[in-house]
Amino acid sequence: MSLQERDKKHLWHPLKQHQTHPDSLGIVKAKGCILTDEDGNEYIDAISSWYTCMFGHCNDFITSRVYQQMQTLDQIMFSDFTHEPAVRLSEELIKILPKNQNRIFFNDNGSTAVEAGIKMALQYYFNKGEKRTTFIAFENGFHGDTFGAMSVSGLSVYNGPFEDFLMDIQRIPVPNGENNEIIAEQLHQIISENNVVGFIYEPLIQGAAGMKIHKAADLNTILAICKKNNILTIADEVMTGFGKTGNYFASDEVATKPDIICLSKALTAGLVPMSITSCTEEIYAAFLDNDIAKGFFHCHTYAANPIACSAALASIELLKTQEIQDNIEYISSSHKEFSKKIEKHSKVSSVRYKGVILAIDLNTNAGRYGTLRDQLLQSFMNEGVFLRPLGNTIYIQPPYVITEDQLERIYTTITKILNSL
Repeated sequence: MSLQERDKKHLWHPLKQHQTHPDSLGIVKAKGCILTDEDGNEYIDAISSWYTCMFGHCNDFITSRVYQQMQTLDQIMFSDFTHEPAVRLSEELIKILPKNQNRIFFNDNGSTAVEAGIKMALQYYFNKGEKRTTFIAFENGFHGDTFGAMSVSGLSVYNGPFEDFLMDIQRIPVPNGENNEIIAEQLHQIISENNVVGFIYEPLIQGAAGMKIHKAADLNTILAICKKNNILTIADEVMTGFGKTGNYFASDEVATKPDIICLSKALTAGLVPMSITSCTEEIYAAFLDNDIAKGFFHCHTYAANPIACSAALASIELLKTQEIQDNIEYISSSHKEFSKKIEKHSKVSSVRYKGVILAIDLNTNAGRYGTLRDQLLQSFMNEGVFLRPLGNTIYIQPPYVITEDQLERIYTTITKILNSL
């Protein structure tokens, strides 16, 4: 019996309506940019398996480092102990994070990184004797599926059944250069009428919203207002972090730096789950007190898992190499050239790119999980390319190690499918 058939007996997949989509493709092997199914068919992973495997699948350099760590220390509780991989990872991260970041807190995944950031912000003011309850967030933002992260997210397809249970969130539009004054006025009004804790945002690119891009200068206008009004800023770099926008972090491009940063996905190169919430020394200091209750009583059993830390250390080492930096530049320049070609296509309404991310909007409204979206997904798979459209948006986010031929095949496949619509 195939993996696909065995799967149907007991498994419940995420982001899936099993009544209408009962099948899940069985993947038996992944190496570099190639996924192989149980029938031997190969697919180029053009989205790095949800933006995680940025150095390719089963990268020998990373797996060898993890193997070495597995022989020494596998798991130890992080509440009472520390270890070399965690200490060294904190040192290496602080070297590349925005300069105001100085403390590293470990979590399990992107949602829990955001959850910790939200709780840090709330307790920061609580410890200072202030009760603040309202967060500001962008329209159509996405920050995860745990309750705090879900509260600050703005995509109702994920949140609909739970909206009555969410926190108090005030939403503002994403800046586009023309609405900056309107947003500023709205911000000032929200601040005057609410006890605002913080502003959470995806810097420069909103991933789940369809890879929507905004400019650093426009974002900085919002952050500057928040800073002036003593509102904490939380940058969700779970998707954008570790080179995807062309810099180590999207926040590197923005003059006003965040107080808190959420990291995951490419942090461990997709090998094992882990996330990090970093913050400034000022935030950390607000939790220091003789009163034990003012400590941050938030914990994950696998926090700072040594194996995950070793994967992250290897990932950062690779990211800093000239070869990977050159590859990022090559992918970005290739996206630019392809954008010029595909933007003239009759089925395309707009094209945008930044770093290794390219997004193509079709001039039709497919709906996030509509028929056209499903048709596109299957058509790409039939051509041996794994692309997972977001509604009427086709996006590419390939591993940094993708070859010229593989990248060209992705472009050719997109063009072929658009021609067939």
